[in-house]
Amino acid sequence: MTIKEAKNYIKDSVKLYLKKDEEGEYRIPVVRQRPIFLLGAPGIGKTAIMEQIAQELGIALVSYSMTHHTRQSALGLPFITHREYAGKTYDVSEYTMSEIIASVYEVMEESGIREGILFLDEINCVSETLAPSMLQFLQYKVFGRHQVPEGWVIVTAGNPPEYNKSVREFDVVTLDRLKILEVEADFATWKEYAKERGLHTAIVNFLDLKKDDFYEIETTVKGKNYITARGWEDLSKMLELYEEEQIPVEESLIGQYIRNERVVKEFGAYYDLYQKYKNDYKVEEILSGTVSEQAKDKARKADFDERLSLMGMLIDKIQQDIRENMQTSELLRELMNPLKALKAKMESGCSVPEFVQLVEKQTQARQTSMESLAKAGALSARDKKKNRAMLRFLAEAERMLRMQDQESAETAFALLKERFDGQVADYKKDTGRIRERLHCLFAFVEDTFGSGNEMLLLMTECTVQPDCAKFIAAYGCEDYQRHNEELMLTERGDDILKRIDALMTF
Repeated sequence: MTIKEAKNYIKDSVKLYLKKDEEGEYRIPVVRQRPIFLLGAPGIGKTAIMEQIAQELGIALVSYSMTHHTRQSALGLPFITHREYAGKTYDVSEYTMSEIIASVYEVMEESGIREGILFLDEINCVSETLAPSMLQFLQYKVFGRHQVPEGWVIVTAGNPPEYNKSVREFDVVTLDRLKILEVEADFATWKEYAKERGLHTAIVNFLDLKKDDFYEIETTVKGKNYITARGWEDLSKMLELYEEEQIPVEESLIGQYIRNERVVKEFGAYYDLYQKYKNDYKVEEILSGTVSEQAKDKARKADFDERLSLMGMLIDKIQQDIRENMQTSELLRELMNPLKALKAKMESGCSVPEFVQLVEKQTQARQTSMESLAKAGALSARDKKKNRAMLRFLAEAERMLRMQDQESAETAFALLKERFDGQVADYKKDTGRIRERLHCLFAFVEDTFGSGNEMLLLMTECTVQPDCAKFIAAYGCEDYQRHNEELMLTERGDDILKRIDALMTF
């Protein structure tokens, strides 16, 4: 299965494992909650999906790589204690709490979140001394004498033997106690993730043209050659920073992340072309509607690689604008909640100090909530950005109210509402600007390429990218609606899918 399918399956399993009856007991007894074993090649995103699942479910996440553990750190250290049996005292071996189990309790204490996922990576590569305890853990959820707390679902991962010489085969008894998911690298799934995370357009476009170079591990006479999803994502971030600092991108940099000489050279050449396309085609001029006829003519005469790169740059930029706009929309909607509470406080006839105190409490509560989710590993980058923006608004509001003497809670609330209304006005202005840029993009593609593959690609990206689809649904786009109707009238659904397939495998 793909990593996306595995994510959905694990997410559903975790929800079911954590489902309780009216008595507060887990519907599936802990003893019947089989650990999930995610088996797949290295670097395909196994750890990343665990973070996403925890964030989406609002539960905690504790991750460990088992190759870093000795028997002592996993099980705890032995010590001698005294026990009395049948009137006689005996020396008995005990163990301190496992570092892994202790980490689960620490996260629960620090975050206040009582349920979560314990994710153990590379479990089939543990040391020889730890292997028997690892099997015992998978069967009974116990390290030493200490059990994983109730409410914590165990998910594990490992690599197939062909990727790691240290892999140990599980016996049938152990396998029969696991839910095994075999995962393969899949570019289409990764591309969705890459677009959502805003990975470098040059990488996404290159892999659209060279899908076989997305993931590969092979042994040659010179050693291991490998290309992984992790490598592409790490390279993406470094490219962004190199461009910000205007540092030239050399093959030596690419080779630090992509360990395949041929792909390094091909991507290096493509990246240079991509930079040339950025200079030749002024994206801002196209999106502002000031593009020249010469640029349109050049695009019409360009070969497929160049046109795909141009479309990638344009779509990436408009989706980035839309993504930021929708994040602002989410922020403003959430800010309505504290403002409603403040309005109710004001209408109750409170004093100005009481009003300011409520603003302070809201700021502290938001800060505590964000820190709790962050400690639990359940705070996504998007939510972190939104929460920080909310904290800035509340903190600045509190500071402003303390600096200015207000006659009453009504005037204090009016001041806050004025600031909020100003942000709403800016948001509406930005929404109008993006709608116009989206129109200019459609106009450029229509004038330059007509209703060909480029228009189909634009329509597809506007449909499948969540923020883009929400934006169009909320604020409309006549160009999108018109072309959508044309496609539905002139093409059968199956034919459209075939055309998309043909375009992406050209």
